[in-house]
Amino acid sequence: MRIGPIAENLLEFAAVLLRLGPRPLLETHSALLLAQALMVATRVGLFEALGESPLTVSQTASRCGTDERATARLLRVLEATRYVRASNDGRYAVTADARGWLLEGSPHSLHDNVLFRFVEWEWVGRLEEFVLSGRPLDIHTEMTGDQWALYQRGMRSLAGALAREVALRTPVPRGASAMLDIGGSHGFFAVALCRRHPGLRAQILDLPEAVSQAAPILAREGLGDRVVHRVGDARTAELGIGTYDLILISNLIHHFDEAESRAMIRRAAGALRPGGLLVIQDFFPPSSTRRAGQTAALLDLYFALTSESGTRSFEELAAWEKGAGLAPRRPLRFLTFPGAGQQNAAKPR
Repeated sequence: MRIGPIAENLLEFAAVLLRLGPRPLLETHSALLLAQALMVATRVGLFEALGESPLTVSQTASRCGTDERATARLLRVLEATRYVRASNDGRYAVTADARGWLLEGSPHSLHDNVLFRFVEWEWVGRLEEFVLSGRPLDIHTEMTGDQWALYQRGMRSLAGALAREVALRTPVPRGASAMLDIGGSHGFFAVALCRRHPGLRAQILDLPEAVSQAAPILAREGLGDRVVHRVGDARTAELGIGTYDLILISNLIHHFDEAESRAMIRRAAGALRPGGLLVIQDFFPPSSTRRAGQTAALLDLYFALTSESGTRSFEELAAWEKGAGLAPRRPLRFLTFPGAGQQNAAKPR
């Protein structure tokens, strides 16, 4: 997937084909405005208001506590982007995309994740500083309590888009009873796996700042002591020897440099029981740099900006798993979330 010019009529199609249109303008000025339009519409509750019933511009502004003139212009952008639609009587309603992805009550809602863009907006604004110095941001020590809370809610909402496929396709060992989710914060992937495998129990290892904000999120899942938090640093916490049948490291490796990542994999390998499985779940670039997509490249830049590392290839992780004494399996790419996947490895019996 990529962000770029998409023609809406024949004249624009010809301009795109002949490279006559101002592409950099669209990918900077227009992209900035569109991102903010979605973020602001989400924060003021516009989608929630229209999700209850179709409303006029005036009614929408009244419900959201916004200026009517400005709201009219925001609705035009959202209509042009197909998140709302207008009827002949001037009432606006949400489209299927907005109802499925942006309403808080949707099973796959990204509502909280979109709100987290306000925090990330500040981070991305420091990209020039990173490019000039090479020094990444230390986001986990910079975030305030409120930002940690929004971070956890945002990551939980993002997990909702992928959890069903994770539960269906993760090759949990037969008879598995003990799982460790390293850096799992909200714990929703462990919850999904435990629901699919009734004999499985899980511990979620994460930083104290994450656990304090994620604990209420996990409690709402209603699994009681089957899925519990454990406070600790993924880089240093004692994992034990031969303790777990399944260890999940999801969206965490990209935060650490090679030495830290390899050490974590070795410790995880030691903590697995014979026949146990290490699941490294993350965003992965295409195997060939010539085929690397725009989204993959942007994610790699984002993780480099906000952590010590960036995205890793399947081949790289498989080599580290093999070096830890595990038997790597074939890469698994997810269908419901392009770019995401798993590089799994089993511990010999």
